[in-house]
Amino acid sequence: MPEGDTVWQTARRLHTALAGHTLVRSDLRVPRFATADLTGRTVLDVTPRGKHLLTRIEGGLTLHSHLRMDGSWQLYAPGERWRGGPAHQIRAVLATADRTAVGYRLPVLELLRTEDEDQAVGHLGPDLLGPDWDPEKALANLLADPARPVGEALLDQRNLAGVGNIYKSETCFLVRATPWLPIGELPAPERLVAAAKKLLDTNRDRPVRNVYIYGRTGRPCPRCRTTIRQAPQNDRPTYWCPSCQIS
Repeated sequence: MPEGDTVWQTARRLHTALAGHTLVRSDLRVPRFATADLTGRTVLDVTPRGKHLLTRIEGGLTLHSHLRMDGSWQLYAPGERWRGGPAHQIRAVLATADRTAVGYRLPVLELLRTEDEDQAVGHLGPDLLGPDWDPEKALANLLADPARPVGEALLDQRNLAGVGNIYKSETCFLVRATPWLPIGELPAPERLVAAAKKLLDTNRDRPVRNVYIYGRTGRPCPRCRTTIRQAPQNDRPTYWCPSCQIS
């Protein structure tokens, strides 16, 4: 599943391409909004909110989308062949005179009134890459259930928005705790929030993430050279060092 930095990058590309331009074509290929026509309206901005994308459009409308596991937004020049997948996987087309944004395999796509955006994203905690970032609030959210494993607490977007499975493992590695440690037992838990923020800030402008242990089962820990292990946590692969991460 795309994480906060990937969604932030997607929003920046879409904003650069579409914001301030008038739509010459719109096509929402989901039954509920198939008859909606945004042609002639100007795209105002494209804003990320955790793992959600909010495309705000003239007239008080917002197109809300979520990529989940394998959704994507692709940009094409006029006449360029669309390469994001077969046509039946296209869920949205937004085109200006210069660029066409095509949304593939979007499991969430809905047209809202901008004033009603909280219906889609109001449940989210502070956004690690957003203007609402509040480390104290994020920490209080995480510690509200001290018995909850650190990894589960980090993935709960109601606590803080933007951490996915990759950054769950990476954040736990940086603070030297396994993802299964009850968060109430984590020494200096504010380090967890700071580490998550640092990771997303560091990688948000990078086309390829810099990771320490994610996906590196069987390879040596970059800190102590112990073999990195992998096990599921809530059916997701989780990576950790059994030597330098406390449990």
